[in-house]
Amino acid sequence: MGVTIGLAVASSKEVDEMASKREKLRMRLEAEKERLLTELSQTNIVERENLGYGNHMADDATEVFEQAKDLALRQNLERLLEQVEDALERFEMGTYGLCERCGKEIDPARLKALPYATLCLSCQQRRESR
Repeated sequence: MGVTIGLAVASSKEVDEMASKREKLRMRLEAEKERLLTELSQTNIVERENLGYGNHMADDATEVFEQAKDLALRQNLERLLEQVEDALERFEMGTYGLCERCGKEIDPARLKALPYATLCLSCQQRRESR
């Protein structure tokens, strides 16, 4: 006996394989969340007062550049963490792997490459072409 998925009937072996792949993706997301949290905890942005009032303009410019770079890296890590947490939440709600725009299933290869993807490839391409 099989399980109906969409219009296709999947055998219990196929259902088990799909569940195993989804569980591997969930574990990858959990590991990525831990990695991002660790990186964020190790990132410290030192704010220096009176930038621009030092003896050497080049030294001040270097410090401003480094501070801006560190801030941008931290913001990127925070955005990635938010996307990973959203994907884990979709797992809990049972909507992981479904396109947020059209509701179709996201290609497993896309999820393997980008486990926190929220759009199928065609919806992502439409979004980027605007």
